[in-house]
Amino acid sequence: MNPSAPASVPDLLDDSLERAERSRRNAFVVMLASSLLSLVASLVLSIDAVRLAADPDVALACNINSAISCGTVAQAWQASVLGFPNAFLGLVAEPVVITLAVASLGGVRFPRWFMNSAQVVYLIGFGFAYWLFAQSYFVIGSLCPWCLLVTVSTTTVFTSLLRVNILDNTLGLSPTVHERLCTWLRMGADYALEVVWFVLLAAAILLKYQAALF
Repeated sequence: MNPSAPASVPDLLDDSLERAERSRRNAFVVMLASSLLSLVASLVLSIDAVRLAADPDVALACNINSAISCGTVAQAWQASVLGFPNAFLGLVAEPVVITLAVASLGGVRFPRWFMNSAQVVYLIGFGFAYWLFAQSYFVIGSLCPWCLLVTVSTTTVFTSLLRVNILDNTLGLSPTVHERLCTWLRMGADYALEVVWFVLLAAAILLKYQAALF
């Protein structure tokens, strides 16, 4: 083949499919790493919740000052919305996400209804995580480092799952919308938005708690 000749249509399609598959695999790698971090944070928070239930005055390692205090957050009613520590939900949910990511990296393709259901369920979890963050930030007045890790990892899992569902078009998007979104994903627009979002969160935390943090 003449190296200066333009690529054929099949070659372009193969290249596009290869890039899409690479992007898909990267999304599952991010999902796996994020869910593992969230599982560790949920485990620590669950242990702390048990310790606090046995002794409300116990000194937790992350009770640093008035701004960073896991104990203050854990003893607020928002930490047990369903009648038990919220961290227990992470112990149940994160292994499912880990299994999904590992199986997908191994080549398993889940049916469309499953991926759409996972997106809806994780949307609820995403909203719950940010509701808890807002409660800590505006109402409780203290932040928990492990809770912040759960918030960050929940965000990256949600966006990774959304990336896969857009690439596979499990959402039933029109061809025009699907192609436009895939183009943005290939440009890394979703990763850029995540970075901007996390910078804004960090700035909001520093703005409110800088006196206690420094």
